[in-house]
Parts: sequence; C-alpha cells; structure tokens
Amino acid sequence: MTFINSDEKPPADSERKPSTSRSHGSSEWGYDLYPERRGAKPQASFTDVLLGRKGRESYRKIDCERSVYRCIKTSPLVRLMVGALKSAGCAIDIRRHISCEECAPEVSGGYDPILNQVVICHNNTYREGMVQGVLTHEFIHMFDYCQNNLDFKNLDHLACTEIRAANLAHCSFVSAWLNGDTSVFRFKQTHQDCVKSKALSSIMAARNITTDQAVDAIERVFTKCYNDLEPIGRRIRRNSLDMHRAFEEGFYFGYDDQMK
Repeated sequence: MTFINSDEKPPADSERKPSTSRSHGSSEWGYDLYPERRGAKPQASFTDVLLGRKGRESYRKIDCERSVYRCIKTSPLVRLMVGALKSAGCAIDIRRHISCEECAPEVSGGYDPILNQVVICHNNTYREGMVQGVLTHEFIHMFDYCQNNLDFKNLDHLACTEIRAANLAHCSFVSAWLNGDTSVFRFKQTHQDCVKSKALSSIMAARNITTDQAVDAIERVFTKCYNDLEPIGRRIRRNSLDMHRAFEEGFYFGYDDQMK
C-alpha cells in the first residue's frame, strides 16, 4: 500500500483488510488511513480505554518492533526481499525504512514512496505471521518502486504492483477457498481469481474510483504482471518448503540479506 504525507501527493497502494466502509474523508486519490503520517495523535475515549481498545499503544508498538526484528532475522521471504532490495540498490535500514504506527482499522500496513518507508499497523497486526505477510507485501511494492520506477499515480502501475504482491505474498488454494474466490470445481482458476480479488480489494481501498475502473485496470495488465515472479521466483504454496527454496535460490542472483 502507499500513502503520502502531503495532500498534494496521492496515496496509492494499501495493504488493507476487506472493508465496505468509506467513512474516512475521501479525496481524488484515497483515504486518510495513516494519521501518524500527518502528525495526528490518536484520540482515546474513556470507553476505549476501559475496554482495552486504547491506552496500550506503546506496548503494541514495542511488540510490533520485536516482530519486525524477528521477521528480518528469521523469515525466509522477508530475508529474500531484503536481499533483493539491496541488490537493486535500495538497501534496507530497519531504523529508517520500517515504522510501526497506529492506523485506521481498514489497513494492516503500507508503503510510503515519498519517504521510502514501510509502515506496519501495530493496532491491526496481532501475530508475527501477519507482520511477515505485511513486510513481504510492502517490500514487493518497494522493490517495484525502486527497480521499475513505479508511478503510483498511474492506475495501471498500481494494479500491476497489487497483482504482483497478491500473487507472490498471499494467494493459495486455502486462502482463496476461505475468501470465497474458488470452489472444488474450479481448481485451474483458483489462484488467478484470488489474485484478482485481492488486487481489486487493495485498489478500491486506496483509490476513489469505480469498481469497473479498477477491474479494467487489472484486466489490462494482468497477464504480464501475473507472470512476473521477480524477485521471489515462484508462487509460494502453503505448508510447503517453497519459502526456504526461494531464499536459498536467492544466493544465485546475488541477494545478500545483511542489512545496515
């Protein structure tokens, strides 16, 4: 996902939870889902504090930072992406390029191309596995921005990077089944349907456009972007050794996961 500090610069891609709500103020480019990006402080009512929904932001931030550190050190996919970004000339400094922040309920993370920074939403990512998924997803956007001069103002570019992130970081038969994107009679289209559904959800959350406009953009670029597996090199199957194999193969492409 992407978002921008200035109202004059458009938020583009977001790693968002499915939501039909658009209660946030809309603009030409998206919604204000990252209040800390503009210096706003979270507001907490007495009820929020009493029910535990607020008042623990500092603890959640620390837990998030610990999860990020563990993923950077142990997750094959995250380490692969760190190495690929370094190889592309965009080395990661964990203190500079990753930030744990409180976000709106609709999002779990994002990529800010202006600051070249990944945001992990500590109020919406409760498990280390979720942090791993967000980091991998957003690092793919960062890689596209660094390697391919991605323009988030261009709807086709946005659709392409969302397709790639869903393709490489999220979709499997199990997840597609749970999301209602497939059935036992439609094995062949399972993965593609999941990727399109995930990309559509992200685009619609990030841009104030019609569903038809988003679908058209996805269809225009789908074949090319779906077949682009760089830098992971394969579609990761759940409960397989694919993550470890992809990481081990990164050595042959010069991917060094040692960070600053």
